[in-house]
This record gives sequence, C-alpha cells and structure tokens, in this order.
Amino acid sequence: MPIQTIPLSNHIKLIHKEVASPVSHFGILVNAGTRDEPTDKMGLAHFVEHTIFKGTTHRNGYQILRRLEDVGGDLNASTSKEETYFHASFLSGDYPRALELLSDIFFNSTFPKKELEKEKDVVLEEINYYQDTPAELIFDEFEDLVFAQHPLGRNILGNKKTVKKLQREDILQFMRESYCAQDIVLASVGNISTNKLLALCNKYFAQHQINETPKQRTPFNNYTPTTKQVHKNTYQAHILTGNTAYAITDDKRLPFTLLTNLLGGQGLNTRLNMSIREKLGLAYAVEANYSAFSDTGLFSIYIGCDTSEAQHCIELAHKEMQKLKQNKLGTIQLHKAKRQFIGQTAINCESKLNEMLSIGRSAFYDNEIETTEELYEKIEEITASELLETANEIFIPDQFSTLIYAKQHI
Repeated sequence: MPIQTIPLSNHIKLIHKEVASPVSHFGILVNAGTRDEPTDKMGLAHFVEHTIFKGTTHRNGYQILRRLEDVGGDLNASTSKEETYFHASFLSGDYPRALELLSDIFFNSTFPKKELEKEKDVVLEEINYYQDTPAELIFDEFEDLVFAQHPLGRNILGNKKTVKKLQREDILQFMRESYCAQDIVLASVGNISTNKLLALCNKYFAQHQINETPKQRTPFNNYTPTTKQVHKNTYQAHILTGNTAYAITDDKRLPFTLLTNLLGGQGLNTRLNMSIREKLGLAYAVEANYSAFSDTGLFSIYIGCDTSEAQHCIELAHKEMQKLKQNKLGTIQLHKAKRQFIGQTAINCESKLNEMLSIGRSAFYDNEIETTEELYEKIEEITASELLETANEIFIPDQFSTLIYAKQHI
C-alpha cells in the first residue's frame, strides 16, 4: 500500500501506511530533542519523556497505564539528540482508544510535582546504570568529545546536578517553545483506512492550537579532532574512534550508510569483524556506526579488546578503511554488499513498529515519503565510485577523534 501524507488543519502532518495486520502502531513524533534544551537544563527532553505519562487533567498515572494495557497494548517513548517519540502498539480495533490516550497525554499532561520528584530518582538510577556500563557510556562521552561545547554533545540523560534541578515550569516552557506544529508528525502503520484514521486525528489532534514559530538550532561547524584516554578499572579496553560525516539530507548519506554496513555493520562477515575477530581473535565486539543528524553526522568504530591489543586493533581498523579508500569494489563485491544491505533492511522493516518510526522521522525532512521498494531501488543505483568517494572524504586518519577506556596507558 502507498504511504499517505496529509496535513491537518493545525499544520501537524499525518503519515499513514495501511497494512493488513491484527496489530497496529501509532506515534507522535516530535523533531525536538537533547540539542534543543537550554544549556543549564541538560536532560530536560528525556525528562519530558519520563514524566508525560504521570497524569493528565483526565487521568492519573495508573489510569494512563491501564488504558492500553488492559487490552494488551503497549505504550512507550524514547528520546534522541534531535527527536522525541511517544507511541503505542495495539490490536487494530483499538485505534480510537490509542489515539484518544496519546492525545490526552500529549496535550493535557499536568506533570504533578510529587511524581516529578519520584521520577528524578528513576532517572538518577538510569544515569548510575550507564556509568556502570562502559560499553554504553563510552558512546555518550565520545559524542561529547566530537561535539565539544555544542548541544549535540550533550548526554541524553543529562547529569545528576541538572536533573535534580528540573521543575514543572521547565517542562512546560520547553514543550511550548520546542514542540512547534511543523515539527510534529503523527505516524501510523496499521489496519485502518486513511479516511477513518484522518477522522480520528481530526477529532483528537487537529482541534489543538500549537506554537507555529520555528525553533532555531545552533549549527555544528567547529570540529577539532581530539584523542583522550580515561582510566577505567575494566578487564577490557573500550575504544571509539571516528569522524564527522554527512547530514541526513545529504545525497551521500545512503552510499555512506552502505559503506559503513560493509565495513562494520550487523553482519558477521563485515570487514572489521573478519579481520579483527574472526582471523585474529583480538576482540569480542567490533562494529562501525553512522548516525545522521539534521546538519552533520557521526561515523565511529567501536572495539572492545584486551588492553595489550588496543593499539593493534586501531591499526587494523584503519587498514581496512584504507583498503576501501584505495580499491574500488568489483561488480560481484558491490552486488553482495547491496544484497546484504537490502536483506537486512527488509528484515528490520518486518517490525511494523520500526517502520512506523522510520517513516515518521523521514517526514521531518521529506514531503514525500519513499516506500521500501523505492529505497531498494536507490540502493541498487549506488555505484562503486560513490563508495570510493565517500570513503576518501570520511576515512581520513588525521581527522579522527579517539576515546579509550582502559586501566593502563595505551
């Protein structure tokens, strides 16, 4: 089925893909996240995600939880550097129930002071968890290293000092200023006709007036490569090394995503996995990641290995990147890389929840949302020359930042 895009009267955008499924997914996606917080209120966007479910003018927190869970549904939320998602999964016949609940939460949350204080303790424990998990924490601190003194470098959870100071008025002001109409998307993948869904959205969402003044983001354009080692009393060395990369709207984003997948994606046959883990047994975990933001991107390689092999592993990673800079992929190699990437994408899209979030996020940047078939066609059109070009633009050793956690100097 084609993906339908419909603007509501208050300029919120509705995206819907009709599928024949007993389970449906609906979300309110907001193009506002950690980078949009005030400097002295780190963790605010994430705190909204936690506290928005604690009570509305119509329901208390317990009633909110029961509304969907009583019929087997699921209510959830997440926060990233640039987005916040509130979404539900439910039996397809429960669309009215789910939309009414999400609308109530989004527009009528009261953020009771007593509940805010309890939830601060929950977030503080979440911060403790990450601080006890170096393989997770290093990703946050690497972003802080790369995006130094910029909002993109902020830890999504914030820190204990800023979280403890957050107040109800901070939440309300942040939502008033950052949740503007043009940055809100209602995304749906489920078993309901577009006309019926539109009627429900007009009933529960279009009647609300929302700020239409676009927020201003501070662009990132001040990258300085940095190397840092942090003492951690861990058995392994944890390593992140990488460079800035393409923004989400850049034409080179898709070719570079394919290249990153070939180098160190989820497959066990990636070049990094084969050279560092399978052939030499030097690391348990090795992977390449690429995140695209609205005005920049971040490419990184993560390695968890014995401290004595850390420098060797970094050298091997750069050796694999150098091969991709010097040697254009042959026809068979390129075909295999594309087939693997398409197959992985298709499997990920089997999760209709993932698909709903994906098309919703795409709507922030594109007026017409491409189908998975259109995406596959674009992947097939990628050339070996494009991959070579992106490798030479991003895989520049002198431009790499590196963060190492280890109990002794490397």
